[in-house]
Amino acid sequence: MAQIKLSGIYIYPIKSAGGISLQTAQVENRGFQYDRRWMLVDETGKFMTQRKFPRMALIGVRLEGNQLIVEAPNHGSIAIPTSLDSGDTIFVQVWNDFCEAISLTAEVNQWFSEFLGTSCQLVFMPERSHRLVSSHYSMQNELVSFADAFPFLLTSEASLQDLNERLDEPVPMNRFRPNLVVSGCEAFAEDTWRQIRIGSILFHVVKGCDRCVVTTIDQTQGIRGKEPLVTLAKYRLWDRKVWFGQNLVPAQLGTLQVGDSVEIQSLNTESLLIS
Repeated sequence: MAQIKLSGIYIYPIKSAGGISLQTAQVENRGFQYDRRWMLVDETGKFMTQRKFPRMALIGVRLEGNQLIVEAPNHGSIAIPTSLDSGDTIFVQVWNDFCEAISLTAEVNQWFSEFLGTSCQLVFMPERSHRLVSSHYSMQNELVSFADAFPFLLTSEASLQDLNERLDEPVPMNRFRPNLVVSGCEAFAEDTWRQIRIGSILFHVVKGCDRCVVTTIDQTQGIRGKEPLVTLAKYRLWDRKVWFGQNLVPAQLGTLQVGDSVEIQSLNTESLLIS
């Protein structure tokens, strides 16, 4: 029997912008360190994503010392500090949640506004801002960053391979924007997991991930298509939603690294196997 391994670690410091592949990452109380702690908002403080602004896929981010270096095609780059404790405080909206954030400088906001062609501002979630995971799925009042709803998203290489075998043109894993990618399991085995241990850290598998149009956006071009949602809907449709991947909350904090073993601690016997 093949051993399940952690084969990929990814963070997305700015919600809906480019991701960063890591070999090692810190599991903090609201997700991986630096994951979705920044977010673009419109003039009303409402979150912005690739759903409405697919061009956001072209915003690249990398970590360099104590800075985020953000760059975009034909638009140069800008440096942003990785820690921010002071500044103008505003309340921002992520779906139905409202939480406290710190607005960055006018220079930073102008850089993003000019690239996206719309007035916006970049905000940071400080430690004092507490956004809770939905009480329907939380175990101990876990926190979440500016991610859609949960601290971690897990997908498997086998599930992507299963999908790509059904597509005329295969899609890369970045269409699904996971934090954790695992290898060595069967396709969609993750649907049946209830608790897993990755390395030394225990995770609760709390909810399948229903997918949106972001999966149809080519992350290298910022252009929207139709796949893979059309194909996924043929065999991964339930409750009028398309499902791929699982959302997790951590039971412990610590460090993960690529190559860590993944052990299934318990199964969800009530799981609806869509595949």
